[in-house]
Amino acid sequence: MTLGKKQTKQLRSQANTLQPMLWIGKSGAGEATAAQAAETLDSHELIKCVVQDGCPVDAREAGEDLAGRLGAELVQVIGHRFVLFRRSDKDGVKHIELAR
Repeated sequence: MTLGKKQTKQLRSQANTLQPMLWIGKSGAGEATAAQAAETLDSHELIKCVVQDGCPVDAREAGEDLAGRLGAELVQVIGHRFVLFRRSDKDGVKHIELAR
């Protein structure tokens, strides 16, 4: 799934008010981090992540790695933070209606 310009802009504006839900530390974006990100994406669809000081990778590398592993889209990277989006199939989740 590739996001269009309008969809990316919409998700960026929604992510602006989000608090970070995933912190990536000195161990990097490993399997445990990917599992936690997958679980969080199933519950929220849009998550903000933070790469802490001491992490061996920067935010863009960590975001691209997690997006590739999880089948998610990297929406935005600013400084030490990045935003991921993945449509959830889980029942009871408030789905984000994307612009066309």
